[in-house]
Amino acid sequence: MAKRKLNLDIGGKITELESAMEKFKIKNILYKTVFRGKGLEFDGYRVYTPDDDASTIDWKASARSDRLLVKKFVEERDLKIIFLIDVSENMVFGSTKKLKCEYAAELSASLAHLIMGSNDKIGFVFYNEGIRDAVINAKTGKKRFSHFISKLSDVSLYGGSSNLQKTLDYLMKVLDDSVSAVIIISDFLKINKKLQNTLRLFSGRFETIGFRISDPLDKTLPNVKGEVVLEDPKTREQLIVDPSITRKQYEKNTKKKDREIKKIFENSNADLKEINTSKPFVPEIASFLKSRIEKGKSITP
Repeated sequence: MAKRKLNLDIGGKITELESAMEKFKIKNILYKTVFRGKGLEFDGYRVYTPDDDASTIDWKASARSDRLLVKKFVEERDLKIIFLIDVSENMVFGSTKKLKCEYAAELSASLAHLIMGSNDKIGFVFYNEGIRDAVINAKTGKKRFSHFISKLSDVSLYGGSSNLQKTLDYLMKVLDDSVSAVIIISDFLKINKKLQNTLRLFSGRFETIGFRISDPLDKTLPNVKGEVVLEDPKTREQLIVDPSITRKQYEKNTKKKDREIKKIFENSNADLKEINTSKPFVPEIASFLKSRIEKGKSITP
């Protein structure tokens, strides 16, 4: 990565996501759906009006009163969101127009811009086998956003193995309860069941959302004729394989890993959204937030 410049379109993706938020009419209730229980305080009920989103109706309360009611919230304090971004060698990989790390950088920047647009604060941690860089005193403003973009674009940060367990252990010690939520962006290919207890404790303290960035080759081998050479980037050991022969077993293994990752997040009460680099992330993110509204995952008193 030392001589390579990242292929990023930060401005374009920010514009796309902002437009999608308006289209889905969810920008104004972003924090009620994503960071439930943080930053806003329940303040009773009011009668539903045609200007309200129907998904905000509290059906149990409405049934008791024979009127359609929606919950009222008041701002408790500014939100503090920490981005936890995997910059390991696993993320420096791609078979589409974007490496996973480039895709992750554009996603991170777009979400950060959305958050800071509401005058809420961000901090960030870049990790591989340890902490590569960290700014955990969450702030808002152009200077903080520029600093974040600069770090996302710094190719010298990328490389090494990935150790989310070690990173979460560290953050449990240094983050205080003023942090509203943590957004983890990774391919999560290096996690296993040993992480589950740590992630459960972590998500018990902080609203935790994982965005899993995957590449088509994380799912299946390419449909090519003949043999291909695979090389271990660390040991330089090479292996000759025929994709047509090994594809079935490869897909079986990747599906098993997919199930393991999903189960770890489910059992830890942390949310997980997978996005493949073969698809634009903006519709995926907008759909993800909209689905949370429809499922009633809003702030509860």
